Parts: sequence; C-alpha cells; structure tokens
Amino acid sequence: MPPSSPKPPPPVGASPPLHRLLVQVGDAVAGVRAGRSLTDLLAACPPALRSGTQALGFAALRHLGGALAVRALLAPKAPPPAVDGLLLGALALLWPTGHPPPYAEHTLVNEAVTAARTRVPAAAKFVNAVLRRFLREREALVAQALQQPQALHQHPAWWIERLQQDWPGQAAALMAAANQPPPMVLRAHARRGTAATYLARLAAAGLAARAVGDPAFGGQALVLDKPVPVQALPGFADGDVSVQDLSAQRAGPLLLGGDGPGQLPALPPGARVLDACAAPGGKTAQLLERADLDLLALDADAGRLQRVQQNLDRLRLPASGGTVRLQAADARDTAAWWDGRPFDAILLDAPCTASGIVRRHPDVRWLRRPADVATLAATQGQLLDALWPLLAPGGRLLYATCSLFRAEGQAQIDAFLQRHAGSKPCLAGGSPGHLTGLPDNPDSPAAGFAGDGFFYALLHQP
Repeated sequence: MPPSSPKPPPPVGASPPLHRLLVQVGDAVAGVRAGRSLTDLLAACPPALRSGTQALGFAALRHLGGALAVRALLAPKAPPPAVDGLLLGALALLWPTGHPPPYAEHTLVNEAVTAARTRVPAAAKFVNAVLRRFLREREALVAQALQQPQALHQHPAWWIERLQQDWPGQAAALMAAANQPPPMVLRAHARRGTAATYLARLAAAGLAARAVGDPAFGGQALVLDKPVPVQALPGFADGDVSVQDLSAQRAGPLLLGGDGPGQLPALPPGARVLDACAAPGGKTAQLLERADLDLLALDADAGRLQRVQQNLDRLRLPASGGTVRLQAADARDTAAWWDGRPFDAILLDAPCTASGIVRRHPDVRWLRRPADVATLAATQGQLLDALWPLLAPGGRLLYATCSLFRAEGQAQIDAFLQRHAGSKPCLAGGSPGHLTGLPDNPDSPAAGFAGDGFFYALLHQP
C-alpha cells in the first residue's frame, strides 16, 4: 500500500482542540485548589493554549461552587487531584447559567473524555460516566446542589457568611456581581489628552466606548463596550493609555488633592510622596501622570518591582519635572529604608484578601482561607502604624484596599484612629469609605456603573 499522505498543518491562528484546553483547565482548577494562583498557572501554560485556557478557566472558577456540590453527589469519594480538576472543570462549564454555553454539551463531554485519556488514561471511563449521568439528571442534581449556599452563590461557605455579616442587605447581589465578567476600563494618559480625545481615537479604530466617572475624580476613565487585547488599543505600546478599573482610578485624585468635593488642597510641585506597596504600578503611574512629584515606590517583592518599571517605561514616566525611585523593602521596617526625610503624602495600597476584585480574579475566593482575613488585617495595621509617623506636618495618608470585608476597611481605620488618638489624625470629609462594586452604591464613582469593590480612607494631620 502506498504511504498515506501527511496531514496538513493547522492554519496559522487556528483555535487549539478543545480537549487540549480542557487538560490545561483541569490542571488549573487542581492547582488553584492546591493553593496556586491562576496567574502563575497561566504563566506556565503553553503560549498557544494560554488565551483559551484563561477564558475557560475563568468560567470554570466562577461556577466551581456548583461543580463541587454536584461532584460530591455523583462521586462522594473525591478522585485524585488531576482527575478531580478535569472533572470539576467540565462540570463547571456544563453548569446552567442562562446563557448559551461556549460549546455544545455533548461536544464538551466528548472532549473532556479525550482530555482524560490524554492526562490520566485509566480515569477516562470514570469521567465519561460521571459527566453523562450529569447531563441525564442535570435538572434534579442542580436543584439538589442549590440547597447548599456554596453552590447557590458560587463562593466558599465562610466567604458567604462574612459577606452576609458585613453587608446583610447586599451580600447576594455582591456575589452575583462577582460572577459576571468584568468590563474593560481604561485610563487615558493625563499628560497626553483627555478621555474625550482618546474616545475619538477608539472610534477611529472601530472600538465602541464611553467615558465614565466624575470629572472631579480624574476624568480620564473610559469603558469599552467589549474587551479587546491591549495590543488593539490605539497608542497602547506608546503609553497613551492604561488598563485600570474605575475604583482604582480614585487613588490619584484623592491623594493629590484639588478642587473636587471633599478633596484636600492640591499637593505642590515637587512634593515628596511615598507609594508604600507599589507593585504592579498602576497607581504609581497615575500619580506621575497627574503631577510632578519626588516619588519613592516601595515593594517587598523585588521581582514585582520589575513590573512597576516596565509600566513606567511604557508610559515614559516620570516626565520632566518629576522623579521616581524604586526600592525593594518591607514598608513596615522603616529603619531599613527611610532616610529620615518626612513625606508630604503617602499612598498605602495595602495587601489584602482582594475580595473586591473577584470578578477579575475568580480564583481568589478559592485561594483564600478564613484565617487570611485576620492575618492580612494585622499586616495592614502594622503598615499604618509604621508609616503614619513618617508624614510631614500637615501631611496626608491614603489607605486603600481592594476588599469588601469591613475588617480590612472601616474597622481597620476605626481601630487606627483609636490607637493614634493622641496625634489627632483626621479623616477627610471626602473619604469614600467602602465602594461595594454595585451600580447603586451611593459612593459609586459613576452612577449606574459598577467599579471594583474598594475601600479608601484619606487621613491627614491637623
């Protein structure tokens, strides 16, 4: 017989086979359950599979609570992690959402079985049996699973309880919002134009968008109708625009001050400013875009400071008239890095649970543990206590966390004010407090538009 003709190579840009993506998704789900961040897992994913794995991985993690409940019904004894990750990923992608699924149900099941044969061949029959039973009995199984809060809200039980305690009237809405894909929000470079001028550039490129946010709090924010790769944004490589959520964009105007409602007086040119936990650098860049500062950017992780420098290089910052210095150091250990010169302003974007940005990082809810809240709150308190004395007379400190938990927000600031009553710190009248991330939040930066969940407290010396 003549030799068979070789198969032609796949066309350039062709989507990878679904079963290859499902192998990666299964490994990602297993990795997250073992305590690894999805960001790190995606970095280790083959480049050709990364985009598809991210899209499916995000969808799977948003419905992992339901998948865990259903898997426990179908297979009470959890299989080995590699098999369980693949099975949970497939069940999550088959979970009814009210929206058209990304793939036909039977296609997804067939491809998941193929993925099992690739990853753990001995488990292929088991995966096939579980998934096909789920399709046959899905309505009854989902109804039974929804009796569990973890499946109903797609969050861990302890997280649900804490939100219900902190936000009794809004907890369900907060979790529902966290399960929706986030909008893509941009920040136009303040030294190169306004939101309006960049809107025109987007329109010329065929990208629909609108300006959002109160002009008094920046006026540089836009939201795209549909997310796109950053390479598709006009002038992104040249630093004309950055990706930054609307709630995060409140930081610069609050710290720098100005004429907006409740704002402190504007910092003078050359003001000495500390960005105490700077990485990855979005807020660092925003400050330098809006003012000529003498800025010190600290971060405890030297590797993450490289990301800060990359952002500054792309944005061509600092501009003439400003300076910036990056230093790896734990901000709490002031003796190791502070030169004794006081700061006019300090931005403390403190490490936190990230409970307010779960829609952007759906793995966070599954990575955190109940004890993390108290541990991180203790670190936040230590940072506040260490940095407050470094302010010049009349100086200001902006405390920020991307958290919905009150222990990392209002309760943290209440405790700080009590500890430092002798030095009489003042809470600025324009401090936003908790931004819940819901469109009807009374402190929402843009009426009808939901930014991420955040907390801000602007403290100043009398």
